[in-house]
Amino acid sequence: MKFNRGKAEEVKIAYIGGGSRGWAWTLMTDLAGCDKMSGEVYLYDIDYDAAKRNEAIGARFNEAEGALSRWNYRASKTIDEALSGADFVIISILPGTFDEMESDVHTPEKYGIYQPVGDTTGPGGVIRALRTIPMFEYIAAKVEENCPRAWVINYTNPMSLCVGALYRTFPGIKAIGCCHEVFGTQKLLMTALDDILGIKCESRSEIKVNVVGVNHFTWLTEAKYRNIDLFPVYRAFCEKYRETGYVDLKDSFHKWDEDDSNVWKLKHKVKMDLFLRYGAIAAAGDRHLAEFCPGKWYLDSVEAVRKKWAFNLTPVSYRRLDLRNRLKKSDDYYEGRVKIKIGSTGEEGVMMLCALLGLGDLVTNVNIPNVGQIPNLPLGAIVETNAVMRADEVSPVMAGNLPVTVYPLVSRIVGEQEQILNAAVARDLDAAFAAFAVDPLVGIPLDDARALFDEMIENTKKYLGVYGI
Repeated sequence: MKFNRGKAEEVKIAYIGGGSRGWAWTLMTDLAGCDKMSGEVYLYDIDYDAAKRNEAIGARFNEAEGALSRWNYRASKTIDEALSGADFVIISILPGTFDEMESDVHTPEKYGIYQPVGDTTGPGGVIRALRTIPMFEYIAAKVEENCPRAWVINYTNPMSLCVGALYRTFPGIKAIGCCHEVFGTQKLLMTALDDILGIKCESRSEIKVNVVGVNHFTWLTEAKYRNIDLFPVYRAFCEKYRETGYVDLKDSFHKWDEDDSNVWKLKHKVKMDLFLRYGAIAAAGDRHLAEFCPGKWYLDSVEAVRKKWAFNLTPVSYRRLDLRNRLKKSDDYYEGRVKIKIGSTGEEGVMMLCALLGLGDLVTNVNIPNVGQIPNLPLGAIVETNAVMRADEVSPVMAGNLPVTVYPLVSRIVGEQEQILNAAVARDLDAAFAAFAVDPLVGIPLDDARALFDEMIENTKKYLGVYGI
């Protein structure tokens, strides 16, 4: 890597999971739209053909109208080739297949346990973590061997445990976990500001927030627009819409109609309810937030989810259909049937790369070990707070204590995550079950919990060979 006239050239990015039919294209879009960097992206994936196809698709992004930089995309047959001398490592993998995810999400339904996502917490999150953590141990060891000074940016869930596994395996690693859930809450605060005070905010970056918690169960203890405290504004907004929920008719992604096929639709009722209960702003989507709470609160039944709380579960059948659509899109990109458009995706990954190269500071929410930024959570636990990113440095913002009102909810999850990480590292499934059984969503008799755990382990054993099964 070198710098020339304030730009970084010959940057090497290793993309683990480079056959992605989603995140990879997001990265390509944002890289092409950035005029501060250029270089190479090595795409490594266990599906080499998928990585090879993205190599060709990446070349098309270089030629797209509006492209401001050029990147040479290379599919790698080995992880060592991809990582050797890398400046940055991006991880976005699917740990297992949709068959394993099918079990994660739907097997617990036999016991009345419903999971809108099933990839971070709850019984599905626990089992997914058990097969994911050994993969991240392997990746961390390879980073230490091939590019120990590289910055590692993870997008894979369960986020906290993936990042924890990286640090547990290679304590000197420079790794962060990135998630866009807080961004959505900043946008909702923009809506509240307009709805309650008639003030239009042009960008979520103008909504300044203090973030505390763990990934997908984050909370805001401060929120301001210029000199306006947004907590009273948000309270008025929540009280106004607590019964009906809020629908943004301009938001096609989360649109509300009577067609239950839109798995992303929501009215923010869980988020509002949590704020009115606890006085802190829950800063993730309803589908994630609901999974961290006792199951009878928001996930008592499919009918309660849809009719009372106004969001949807995401069945794995939808993900299978979505994959078919993305495979078609891959074909269209590959064959040149679709015009590639360069524009901001709303993600901050490329902005982070620029900041870490010293091309402009950035303050954003990240997942990193707790060094005291949240004093009332354990040191070393992976927490989510804001951090200042600058040249080769990520410095956590001292966010302060979790509010006492939400501390019991969040600290319980932190303890569970520590248990799961320890169990996975020790390859101890009995210890993993101890964490599984006390998860807030499980809430069933111990014998039933053991039967469910054993069935889910059996369903994913193809990926659990390191545990001796």
